[in-house]
Amino acid sequence: PVPSFASPSHSMEAQVENAVEILFAPGSDQPSDQSLKEQAFDFLNRLRADPHAWQPCINLFGRKPRASDVVRMACLDIVNLAVHSQRLDPDSLAYLKFALLGYVRDVYGSSSSSSSSSSSPLAAQNQEPAAAADSAAVQNKLTQTLTYLFAFHYHQGWQTFLDDFWQLARDSGSPPAVLLYLRILSSIHDEIADMLLARESNDAKRNIELKDRLRAHDMHKVAESWRLLLARYSDQDAVVELVLKVIGKWVGWMDISLVVSREMLCLLLPVVGRAGEDKVRDTAIDTLTEICGKKMRAADKMDMLSFLGLRDIVAQLIASRPLAELKGTPDYDTDLAEAVAKLVNTVMSDIVRALDDDQGTRAAAKRHLDDWLPFLLRFFSDDYDEVCSTVIPALTDLLTFLRKLGHPPPDSAATLVPILDAIIRKMRYDDTSTWGNEAEQTDEAEFQDLRRKLQNLQKTIAAIDQPLYVDMLSTLVANTFQTLESRGSAMDWRDLDLALYEMYLFGELALPNQGPGTKNQPSTEASERLVVMMQKMVDSGIADLAHPAILLQYMEICVRYCAIFESYPDSIPQVLEKFVRLVHHDHVRIKARSWYLFHRFVKQLRARVGNVAETVIRSIGDLLPIKAEVPSDEADDDDMSSDESDHSADALFTSQLYLFEAIGCISSTASTAPDQQALYARSVMDPLFGDMEAHLPRAEAGDAQAVLQIHHIVMALGTLAHGYSDWAPGSASGHHPPPHKAVSDEFSRAAEAILIALNQLNSSAEIRTACRSSFSKLLGVLGSAVLPQLPQWIEGLLSQSSSKDEMAMFLRLLDQVVFGFKSEIYDVLNMLLTPLLQRIFGGLSEPIAGTDDEIQLAELRREYLSFLQVILNNGLDGVLISEANQAFFEPMVSSIIELAATLDGNIGPSRLAFALMGRMSAIWGGGTADVVSAGQQPGAISPKPTIPGFDRFMVSHFQVACWSVMRNAAFRPWQDAQTKQVLTEIASLQQVMYGKTGEMLVAELRRDVFPAMGIDGEEYIGWLAGGDKKGFSSYLQGLLRARQ
Repeated sequence: PVPSFASPSHSMEAQVENAVEILFAPGSDQPSDQSLKEQAFDFLNRLRADPHAWQPCINLFGRKPRASDVVRMACLDIVNLAVHSQRLDPDSLAYLKFALLGYVRDVYGSSSSSSSSSSSPLAAQNQEPAAAADSAAVQNKLTQTLTYLFAFHYHQGWQTFLDDFWQLARDSGSPPAVLLYLRILSSIHDEIADMLLARESNDAKRNIELKDRLRAHDMHKVAESWRLLLARYSDQDAVVELVLKVIGKWVGWMDISLVVSREMLCLLLPVVGRAGEDKVRDTAIDTLTEICGKKMRAADKMDMLSFLGLRDIVAQLIASRPLAELKGTPDYDTDLAEAVAKLVNTVMSDIVRALDDDQGTRAAAKRHLDDWLPFLLRFFSDDYDEVCSTVIPALTDLLTFLRKLGHPPPDSAATLVPILDAIIRKMRYDDTSTWGNEAEQTDEAEFQDLRRKLQNLQKTIAAIDQPLYVDMLSTLVANTFQTLESRGSAMDWRDLDLALYEMYLFGELALPNQGPGTKNQPSTEASERLVVMMQKMVDSGIADLAHPAILLQYMEICVRYCAIFESYPDSIPQVLEKFVRLVHHDHVRIKARSWYLFHRFVKQLRARVGNVAETVIRSIGDLLPIKAEVPSDEADDDDMSSDESDHSADALFTSQLYLFEAIGCISSTASTAPDQQALYARSVMDPLFGDMEAHLPRAEAGDAQAVLQIHHIVMALGTLAHGYSDWAPGSASGHHPPPHKAVSDEFSRAAEAILIALNQLNSSAEIRTACRSSFSKLLGVLGSAVLPQLPQWIEGLLSQSSSKDEMAMFLRLLDQVVFGFKSEIYDVLNMLLTPLLQRIFGGLSEPIAGTDDEIQLAELRREYLSFLQVILNNGLDGVLISEANQAFFEPMVSSIIELAATLDGNIGPSRLAFALMGRMSAIWGGGTADVVSAGQQPGAISPKPTIPGFDRFMVSHFQVACWSVMRNAAFRPWQDAQTKQVLTEIASLQQVMYGKTGEMLVAELRRDVFPAMGIDGEEYIGWLAGGDKKGFSSYLQGLLRARQ
């Protein structure tokens, strides 16, 4: 059906206009309106496919009276499509060219040129006075159309394109025509020369040819047009600015001599020298930057810098009122500063590259470097970080070049001293900044990012000339502490912060594996200076100042360099006293961070702090009560905060746990008697037990706050235990041996309390997670005393509510327990294995719903197989075949075989399962059979398996699993490493079975495998019997690959 707007009585132009107007009309929910919009949409889609549709569209575009802008732009879209798809024959192109040129003369030329003498079909449609200028959107669309015509027809069809539009701009004397010409030039660059845009190979080839033709035929005329326009329209900023922007774009791919000439400089430099705040002047400087950034030989670039006289230009700009007199005032011209900084950055990068050239060029570059380095440092030290950041790339280039030399040049100090001085000054907070203000988090983050960039520059200077770096930093810190001694609290916190920050960085030279020096060979000089700095800092009373930034830096430094206190333990009590006071600080950024730093300090110096636990516990006891807060819905939604800015109740509790661990560390020092250690543990835990008892009834009733309170108490008990002993079962006990029985007995009470909570609140995943975490930490203090409680832990942590993920994590813990207590765990393991396997099999058989389930199932499979492997590898295989667990032996072995044969998404568990079958075969498969070589008869001795019939079971079941996998078309060990590891385990298993069963396996292979697979049995048995595991695996891989 023909839409009402596409009636045959309407012209095509009218139909197009109606369709666009309907499609873009304000929306309506009426079905009839929606139907009409759909018809309009279909009509326009058909129009786009019509090779002749551009003709009515170009007529409609230029019609008088004008159609709406949306209609005219839709028309140009269809014209663009015709040009882009190259549907225009020579006659069509001639018509379109004539129409558009006439339109541009009519609308953009002078009134005299748009008179009735115009013969353009678009201009002739209606004889009216010169048309009003197009809207910005239409101008942009028209520019795009003309650019496409250039791109596809400049080479053939419209070779005079640029001449035509330049002639119109030149002869008409009309600024709109000039601006259109310049917009076309700008758009041509974007279409054919913008290096940031990815293009298809055909377009790239076309663009290269267009640029070559432009250079050969029109580039000199284009450059001359710029010169004439700058001269004629010097008083019209819009024209001057657009000329400069076009030059900045085109200069990268044209002959530089067309721009770098006396005539052009005479026009450009007055614009650069304009006074006041001037957007056009900034554009002129950007154009100079693009000219200087033009790629050329280093020697030519050095000559060009001299020719342009850029040094004097930049010197005058820096001395100008906006950058000199107004510096440090609100009227400082940051746009101008950034523009000049970009120019300096570009020039300096080229100078540094020239320093690596031949001797003559190097000499010229060195002269330029001496001239330009002060400019670089001027902008690097600018108060505004965005200006400073602009020149960091060039400064990085310079320092990287000096570092590559391998030794400081003779005059390096003259270069490096002002650079390092500028870097240090730039590290300082500016005088208007505050610290810890929530409203200024963005500014703070940007400043810290700048500091990281500056830190990298400092490191490079340290690598170039370490003695100079050490001297300057040491002097800064020493002078700061001297000033502090004389001025005290009246000293500006920013100066102190700078010295402390530099101290924090200084240790990278003084500590092993930190800085640019050789690994494990810290600078002796730097180490000695750092010791002096630390002594001055501790004795300076800086920790008694009020500013929170200083206090936080003090703690950070003490923790970072706590190794120094190992050699100077006399300072530890004084520093510890400051820490105990600072953990009570109420500033939000110090509070939580200080708890963590206190923990780090105590933990690393636990052997040196002495018996101060009672004093510390009494001093920080007021910080230990736990107050769980259920987060609000709004807090749940706000997950964008970083760790440093997260001041939620949950984050605060995480930090509070560090206090419990710190108390554990400080209470379990070697100088503290075991009964005292137990007393300190009891004094901390008893209030927690009482709190737990008080909250349990509410928690059982489903009170969310009470459940969270129990969660926090359980976590605190476990963390306290971890502080007492981070010994892990099975690890060497020399470093942190398990604690004395008196301490273990105290923590047995903690374990019992946790088990009560776990039993009563077992349905809560949060509680199970906390209990599992505390169980892992209690292992270190309970030792083998945990074994009698294992059944209760398993009952609670592997409940019906437990996810596969929880089961996997708990099995990982059990691996640790089995390994650590292998000599004592047999009876307990024998008792709990069957219920444990029941829970695991339940998890393995649960239905899968989604990707997360698949990932958790794979992890549970891995941990299940690893757990069995730990049992077998630690001489506990008897529990798997004991009378108590016999009923689960066959399902267990069947599950292993099934996991071995499952490949899809199960490569890791499959490899583990084959390894496990190999281990089972080695343990239960009996003695070693006679070796049967290829072609020989087996010996008379039959090996006796440890489990009667297990040899036949291996051959009939394990062997089948091996070939089930190797026959799988998706099994391609030559393509990826993980699958190859599975094949290695299969080869190893087959050799173990052959060693245990001999002819029994060979007979099975000859009867069922070799004929079905078409395998040369003698060669196969030869490799199998050879004993070379790697060789047999490679043989199997070749065999499988040949079959595919």
